[in-house]
Amino acid sequence: MQALQNKEAFMYRINHGTNRISKLQQVRFADLGFSERNHLQEWLANQPDALGEDLLIIQKEFDGFDDTKERLDLLAIDKAGGLVIIENKLDDSGRNVVWQSLKYASYCSTLSQQKIADIFQRYLDKHQPGQDAKTLICEFLGKEDFDDVVLNPGMDQRIIMVAAEFRKEVTSTVLWLLKHRVLLKCFKATPFQDGNDLFLTVEQLIPLPEAEELMIGISEKEVEEQSLERGQANRHKLRTDFWHQTLEALEQAKVKLYGNVGPSKDHWLNAGAGIGGVHYAMIFNRDEVRVNFVLSRTLKEQNKMLFDVLASRAGEIDQSFGGPLSWRRMDDKKVSIIEYSQTFDGHNRESWPAMIAWLVEHIQRLENTFDTQIPHLRAALR
Repeated sequence: MQALQNKEAFMYRINHGTNRISKLQQVRFADLGFSERNHLQEWLANQPDALGEDLLIIQKEFDGFDDTKERLDLLAIDKAGGLVIIENKLDDSGRNVVWQSLKYASYCSTLSQQKIADIFQRYLDKHQPGQDAKTLICEFLGKEDFDDVVLNPGMDQRIIMVAAEFRKEVTSTVLWLLKHRVLLKCFKATPFQDGNDLFLTVEQLIPLPEAEELMIGISEKEVEEQSLERGQANRHKLRTDFWHQTLEALEQAKVKLYGNVGPSKDHWLNAGAGIGGVHYAMIFNRDEVRVNFVLSRTLKEQNKMLFDVLASRAGEIDQSFGGPLSWRRMDDKKVSIIEYSQTFDGHNRESWPAMIAWLVEHIQRLENTFDTQIPHLRAALR
């Protein structure tokens, strides 16, 4: 996503008599003698809804951070009880405003409910003596009792940045952070002059208000997809490691069945049985491992016919294997499977030695058992 470019703002005066509009002059805060602390900060502290929502300002020039003398411009609570860090710049956002704001958000992430009430109370004692912080917070959030209030939940502290102009490196970084679910907004504050009259517009620049809900939806989808991708990558790594160790164990046991097979990211590992579409398989799942003899030729009818040939000797085959196999004809599927399984905590690496030993033993038993049946299957296919 490309960074948004700051566009020149316009404001017009409407002349009712002439039914015309005239452009007002856009000016710089510095040219008007305004400062961040004494003007822009004060305007927003006393009119926070200029930022497009109901906010409760709880501190100005907040410096209550351990081991640092840094001060954030305005600290607020939103209607969800979340903390909002508001950083103000005048005519230029500067290069470091994003980093500065992120630091403040990280500092504020540890503030407890009682600490927030204390911060607000100090602000009230200085600016509105006689007011009670907990009472005002309850009124703002629509709660009867402060014990019912939840402040600063989780790690989703929000950031609002206000400036007349935002540098490209700032807007680019903000857009990247938004895609990663860091909750930021940029507002463009523009002063205008018409004679002795001064005007101010405060416009949400990022994300654009009409696109904000869409961006939230896209972000949630991206987070879900990223989570799935990370989970899939972890599973692939887990399986590859497991099969690598299993193949090493088979080689040490001098089992040649998987001699030409490499580790896989899949939960199965196949080896040919000497007939096209017929193979042995080792299966690695979260809660079990299995060894399979699989009939998966192109034609379903052939698989069922071969299964029936083997099933007619099921007693003999089970005895040869050394235990009762699970015979799955699966009439609704193309393939048929004969399998044997054992329960394990598969995703616990401490279980792997026992799982691998089980697979090494039982894939040999499966091969020895069905290798004697291959001539019968070939004869049935002729």
